[in-house]
Amino acid sequence: MAEPKLRKDAALNRERLLTAGREVFAQRGLDATLNDVAHHAGVGVGTAYRRFANKEELIDAILAQQVEELEAILAEALAHPDPWEGLVLYLERSLAIQAKDRGMAQVLSGQFAQPQKYDWGRDRLAPLVNQVADRAREAGLLREDVTGTDLILLQVALTAIASTAQDGPPPDERDDIGQLYRRYLWMLLDGLRPYRDKATALPVPPLTTAQTHLLLGSVSTHPRD
Repeated sequence: MAEPKLRKDAALNRERLLTAGREVFAQRGLDATLNDVAHHAGVGVGTAYRRFANKEELIDAILAQQVEELEAILAEALAHPDPWEGLVLYLERSLAIQAKDRGMAQVLSGQFAQPQKYDWGRDRLAPLVNQVADRAREAGLLREDVTGTDLILLQVALTAIASTAQDGPPPDERDDIGQLYRRYLWMLLDGLRPYRDKATALPVPPLTTAQTHLLLGSVSTHPRD
């Protein structure tokens, strides 16, 4: 049975909560509450609970949107005339989203709820990632021993670097350090090639010694549960 259509004001409040939820969870991670989201959206807590029974229901709705966005990126990657450039497009675009979204990174890395709870999202994305890898490999542009699952786990590793860079450093350092994942992405891309004439120029400079101490210090003083 189809869900009843929401009144215009109810539908508007739902969209406001979805937008606010994405912003709050991206900035603060999934420890933020539904009350926090309601406050950010400018609606009453009662309104929030009428639209979403609990925080998990809101997260489910947000994740459904995000999976659709990643599917669109993967479709664009598969439509690219150059299979290697399609693979690069997928990694760059998806990591750029995940690097700025702590909540999404927590879900994808299994740090929230039971990991199998979100198998449906991974089940939708994994076949497309496999196609991106297969296409590049069959064109002789990706190492023969690299699969789509390798790309997924490399994303998780790079997202962890991005999340660490966003969590600890003071605000005036976060923009520079927050782009650090791109440096390691391009190192990894060179390693994924079956051959190369020369090393690819890295898009981000290395951290200074002081920035490295700052980043590593933030990891030790902000342990993850």
